[in-house]
Amino acid sequence: MSAMKKPTDWHKKFNAAKAPHVVVLESNFAGVKAGMSMLISSPADIAAWVSRIPQGETRTMVRMRSDLARKAGADAMCPVTASIFLKVVAETALHDIANGRDMGEVPPFWRVIEPDSKLAGKLSCGSDGIRHLLRLDGYTVAD
Repeated sequence: MSAMKKPTDWHKKFNAAKAPHVVVLESNFAGVKAGMSMLISSPADIAAWVSRIPQGETRTMVRMRSDLARKAGADAMCPVTASIFLKVVAETALHDIANGRDMGEVPPFWRVIEPDSKLAGKLSCGSDGIRHLLRLDGYTVAD
């Protein structure tokens, strides 16, 4: 019998991330061309950006990456770490909500993660959880 997997400590992952930094690519990576500068962000920067989205509005991952890259003076933001770090933000927020924090006290990640996206399917709340949070936030969402 194999050992049970220990649950992920999302707060630890959030707090252990390196500071945002910009690298210049030596080869093409995830749609970013060699020679371009690419931001490797952090969960904290993504949480801060998400927290500025006003209620009643949504943003796309593309806009998030573009805004954060521009702020850092980079040509692009790494799409791989953007998804990973947004998942860390989301799971940390879900943990906090499950432990009594109000939705208004956590980064509203549901305003960025589309319910039918691959990322939504990887979250502990799943696509249905994103739809539920959007509805609680005042959105009309199709099932």
